[in-house]
Amino acid sequence: MNWNDYHSYIEITPPQDFTLQECLVFLGRSEHENLHQIRDGYLYKLIKIKDELVLLKIGEAANLIRVEFPASAPTLEARRKAATYLWEWFDLSQELEPFYEMASSNMILHKIVDEYRGLRLIGIPDLFEALTWAILGQQINLAFAYTLKKRFVEEYGESLTFEGSTYWLFPEYKAIANCSIGDLKMLQFSTRKAEYIIGIAQLMTSGKIRKEDLLHLKDYQQIKQSLTAIRGVGAWTADYVMMKCLHFTSAFPIADVGLHNALKIQLGLERKPTLEEIEVLAKNWEGWQAYATFYLWRSLYG
Repeated sequence: MNWNDYHSYIEITPPQDFTLQECLVFLGRSEHENLHQIRDGYLYKLIKIKDELVLLKIGEAANLIRVEFPASAPTLEARRKAATYLWEWFDLSQELEPFYEMASSNMILHKIVDEYRGLRLIGIPDLFEALTWAILGQQINLAFAYTLKKRFVEEYGESLTFEGSTYWLFPEYKAIANCSIGDLKMLQFSTRKAEYIIGIAQLMTSGKIRKEDLLHLKDYQQIKQSLTAIRGVGAWTADYVMMKCLHFTSAFPIADVGLHNALKIQLGLERKPTLEEIEVLAKNWEGWQAYATFYLWRSLYG
């Protein structure tokens, strides 16, 4: 991680293939999102470092990511951890040249990567948030999933109000472990979703699911098996979490509706491709399925 500390702000030097504005387009895709805000070209994000709430104002200047702290000046440790958080959130450790080389000769991807070059696979660093968001999105449209997330965050998450705007944190798993099924059904969660999310919160509270343990396994199939052993986590959810939280570039949520819609558009089809057809199309994506999927998702937002 390459960053410089100026006390009142920090600057992060990203890899060559990074464009914050491309990432902002993806982050701004839903007006119902309440875990970050985009205003006047700046991204505002609240994070928690130990017990300290830190508001980040993220912008781009002279090919650097500049991060200011508008609400209060955090400690040096908090500034360092803020830089670490952003490095992971924007997947800045990933060397993308091999992906771009592969995509440049791929009939589906070459136009997309040329248009959106610099876009990084924007992650969800918190495992509980990644699992919960994936479960919320199961078998409902994206707009309603965002509505459920907004209610969940504003009912159980911490917040900071600064200059008339309120910024939210995703609820911590310990806060959800003691919820009842009825508590979440009040937010219009289905019984099953409530059971799954509370169950995951309880497993995480007991230490039976930890991001560090999953990453320690390293093997794709081992991690996928560990995730699908969790009640409510199927193949799509496991691949989504491996893609967005664990940074596996070979994770491939092949059953994803957004992926199917993007492929239908890119191929000019009158119907969505079948899973068998997608497997054939993705043969040349080996090792980069997650980035191929992410760029195809990006193509849906104009």
